[in-house]
Amino acid sequence: MRVDLGNALSEVADPGVSRAELDQLDQRVGDAHERIQQGREDDEHGYAALNLPETADPDAIRAAVEPFADAQNVLTVGIGGSALGAATIAHALPSETDAYFLDNVDPEHVTQLLSSIDLGSTAVNVVSRSGTTAETLANFLVVRDAMDTAGVDWTDQTFVTTGQEGNLRNLADKHDLPALDVPDGVPGRFSALSTVGLACAAIQGHDLDALLAGASDEADRLAGSLYDSPAYAYGAVSYALEERGAAVNAMMPYAESLETFAEWFAQLWAESLGKAGRGQTPARALGATDQHSQLQLYRAGPHDKMVTLVRPQNYEDRQIPETDLEGLSYLGGSSLGELLDAEFEATEASLAAAEQPNVRIELDRVDERNIGELLYGMEAACVVYGELASISTFTQPAVEWGKRAARGLLGGGDFEEADAVAEKTTLTIE
Repeated sequence: MRVDLGNALSEVADPGVSRAELDQLDQRVGDAHERIQQGREDDEHGYAALNLPETADPDAIRAAVEPFADAQNVLTVGIGGSALGAATIAHALPSETDAYFLDNVDPEHVTQLLSSIDLGSTAVNVVSRSGTTAETLANFLVVRDAMDTAGVDWTDQTFVTTGQEGNLRNLADKHDLPALDVPDGVPGRFSALSTVGLACAAIQGHDLDALLAGASDEADRLAGSLYDSPAYAYGAVSYALEERGAAVNAMMPYAESLETFAEWFAQLWAESLGKAGRGQTPARALGATDQHSQLQLYRAGPHDKMVTLVRPQNYEDRQIPETDLEGLSYLGGSSLGELLDAEFEATEASLAAAEQPNVRIELDRVDERNIGELLYGMEAACVVYGELASISTFTQPAVEWGKRAARGLLGGGDFEEADAVAEKTTLTIE
C-alpha cells in the first residue's frame, strides 16, 4: 500500500497541511506509536486488533468450515462489523462460491433473498459476539424457518461465530454445530482479519495465509514516523485536515470490486472516531461512476472535506474496439483500464486545481495479499487518528444507546432509552 499526501499539502489545498506542520505532527505520531505498541504488547482491548496477523489461526478456521466445502453459497447472518469485513473480502475477490449477507432486517429484502437462493446448498454463518444481537438473531430465526419449510436440515448447514457464552454458544452446544471463537479484545469493526471476516473467505476458497501475510507486511511498516508508515501517514493527515475544517472524508475507490470496502471504511471511521464532537463523516463514492454526480460537490462545494482516491495499479484489462463514429475514434485502440486511469488522474487534478484536499492510496492489485494490506492499513490509520485526537477509539456509546432503545421497544427489557421514542417532537405535513 502506497499513500501520496501531495495534494493534501497547504501549497496545493485549502484546507491543507504545510510541510513544517507535517514535521511537527510527525513528532506526535512517534508518541502515538509508542502508545499503540504498548497496547499491542499488553494485548489491550482494541489494540489487540493490530495483533491479528500474528494471533489469527487460519488452520482453525479452515477446519471449522471444512464440512461446508461443497457449498455453492455462503450466507453470513450478522450486522455491522460482524458482516462488513467478510463482505469486503468476498466482493473484492472472485470465487465460484457465491456470498450473500443478511445485515439488515428489511422484511422484503430478507424474503426476496431467501427465495432466490438454493438453501439446500447454502452454508449459513451466524455471527454475533454476544449472541444477543437482536437483528442477527431475528434474521437467523427467519433463515432457520425458511430452511425447515424447504425441507433442509438447518443443523447440517449452519455454523456460528460467537463469544464463549451467550445464546449462540448455547445453540451450538445443543445442536453440535461447528463454532468459531470471536477473538477477545477485538471490536467488531476491527475484526475483518479474524474468524469474523475470514470464515466466509475460507468457504469461498480464498487464501487466508496470503490475506494475513499482507496484513503482516503492513504491520511491519508501523514505525515511529509517518514518513515510514503509509498507514500512519494516512491517519495523521486525515486528523490534521479535520482539525483544519475537513469534517468529511469521501472514500472513492477506482475498482468496482472495492465498492464494499468503502462501506466497511465508513463504519470503521464513523463508529471509531465520532466522539465528543470530533471525527470525520465518511462519504462513499465509486470511481468513475460518481465523477458524474458527487464530484460536482467535492470540487465546487464547500472546502469542508477530503477525498481519498484508491486504485490498483495492475488489473486484467479489456481493449476498446476501433470505431468510425465521429468524435469517438480517439477511444479505439485504447483500453477500459487506460480510460479508468485517465479518469482517476483527471479527478485528482480537478480537485487539486480547485484547492480541495485529496489523498491517493495505491495497491499493486486487488488480491488476497493486497486486501490484507489495505484492511490492516486503514485500521492502523484509524487507531493513530484516535490517539492524536485523544478519542476513545474502541468504544461506541451512541450505538449502544440505540440498541437499548430498540430492545426496550420490543419488550426485551426495561430501558429508559426506549422512553425517548414516545417523547419525539412531531411536525407532520400530509
